[in-house]
Amino acid sequence: MNPADESLEYQSTRGSAPNLTFADVLLEGLASDGGLYVPCRWPALDVPATTAPLARPYVDVAFEVMWPFVQGSIDAESFQTIVADAYAVPTVFSDEAVTPLVPMGDNAYLLELFHGPTLAFKDVALQLVGRLFDHELRARGDRVTIVGATSGDTGSAAIEACRDRDSIDIVVLHPAGRVSQVQRRQMTTVMSPNVYNVAIEGTFDDCQDLVKAMFVDHAYRAELRLSAVNSINWARVMAQIVYYIVAAERLGRRKGGRLAFTVPTGNFGNVFAGYAAQAMGLPISRFVVASNRNDILTSFFTDGTMTIGEVHPTLSPSMDIQVSSNLERLLFELHERSGAAVAGMIQRFRTDGHVSLEPRQRQRLRRHWVGARVDDDETIATIQRVYAEHGMIIDPHSAVAVAAAGRCGAPGDDPMVILATAHPAKFPDAVERAIGIRPPLPEHLSDLLDREERFVTLPNDAEVVKAYVRHAARR
Repeated sequence: MNPADESLEYQSTRGSAPNLTFADVLLEGLASDGGLYVPCRWPALDVPATTAPLARPYVDVAFEVMWPFVQGSIDAESFQTIVADAYAVPTVFSDEAVTPLVPMGDNAYLLELFHGPTLAFKDVALQLVGRLFDHELRARGDRVTIVGATSGDTGSAAIEACRDRDSIDIVVLHPAGRVSQVQRRQMTTVMSPNVYNVAIEGTFDDCQDLVKAMFVDHAYRAELRLSAVNSINWARVMAQIVYYIVAAERLGRRKGGRLAFTVPTGNFGNVFAGYAAQAMGLPISRFVVASNRNDILTSFFTDGTMTIGEVHPTLSPSMDIQVSSNLERLLFELHERSGAAVAGMIQRFRTDGHVSLEPRQRQRLRRHWVGARVDDDETIATIQRVYAEHGMIIDPHSAVAVAAAGRCGAPGDDPMVILATAHPAKFPDAVERAIGIRPPLPEHLSDLLDREERFVTLPNDAEVVKAYVRHAARR
């Protein structure tokens, strides 16, 4: 890594909020101007002396990759302990590799990101972020109210990371009837006194807008000490950078040879972490952004345009999103880090429901980015094909990615790494429809469907939701 002693500062994608240190960015979540924080510079990766595949412990790579982002806010010994605790095997992650890389033939690999406690890729980041919050809040003698929106998996992973922590209350909004039963119950059966679940009568985009409304109400935000652990929080993205670099090491691609990634994409944080790895020096030749029927991102990466449309429920509900918050971070890079330009573009998008990139920005996108749309029929067919050809059972989100990877491919002979983001048991109805097998939940969740639930249902009304959060937070 870059040996510079000075700590990184972080700037808002909209250019009006003050620069902050990592510790402050961690607790702030969303910038005061409504933007998202990004590092003021990208630290450079160390280049290994060998091109041979490496199989270093995940915790070693994680510390190396993330240390430049946190340096100056936390001491090295404490951070090493936090990283080791977050990725402990088997107490936190069930697989020795944490994120195993499984060959699929034809130079394609499945990167399994679902071996954490809630069976989804969000665990990889949030097990770290929960511990970072606890460390920083204890150091300050402070406490926060975390508010987040989930399209399915972030909520349970955030709750698992934050439950029973004295310095945190956590309130999670999910769209009523638009997450799977397993996803909902992983959130609503947690009876910890600091956990609150809210079903919103609306879509994920509505939930996300409600969260943003709370954050831009500065008096309310200060009163409740609001913070966020969903992917608007930079710490989430930082932790996700690691597994891109781990995959490259295992394929011998950190030096010299290139590789490509396909990512099933909803709120864009997962694939933006790949962009961050590329900006740090990882030789990534292509990103395939895989979408379901809610294909606003496919249009963006095809012709540089975005038009807000209706959110359609699909077999891959975590991707049932029209407005992908983290795309703003990529727009910031495409606009040469002009916060004013990004703020203007976001305002036009919100006002008109439509926005287009300029030709030079589209040309820049085409160098490394493509988008693909996969509907429910193709998702089912892909689950069937992968099971028939490889004996592997994959969830519908991973199936969207596998189908998109097959359609778009990787340049030349570059290996294609496909991110498998959820355990198939989280979506048993879709899997059973495809192959006639209902995948069982792991032992620690085997009684999930019998557990008591606790949640409230609220209308899509900002004032009603804000009043509930104020009442729920333990002050």
